[in-house]
Amino acid sequence: MAEITVTEAEQRRTSAQILDVREDFEVAEGMIPGALHIPMGQLQARLSELDPRVPVIVVCRSGNRSARVADALNAAGYDADTMAGGMIAWSREGLPAA
Repeated sequence: MAEITVTEAEQRRTSAQILDVREDFEVAEGMIPGALHIPMGQLQARLSELDPRVPVIVVCRSGNRSARVADALNAAGYDADTMAGGMIAWSREGLPAA
């Protein structure tokens, strides 16, 4: 698993799957446009919603949960990275949130 910057995530947004693993109440504050929202606790049951042929960028609020999820996805055969700083860093950079 690589830890990528918000700038790298923004650049790769159209070629990768953005997976937001935050809880519903956190996502209500905004998420990366086009991201797939699957709360961390539901990931196992909803894994089929991810395309294993497309790289995944995992996002959470600050980067802790996303690192654990990216590790698990890589162990399951996905190509997954985590976005350093999570949505806190994304918002700080003034990047778009839906």
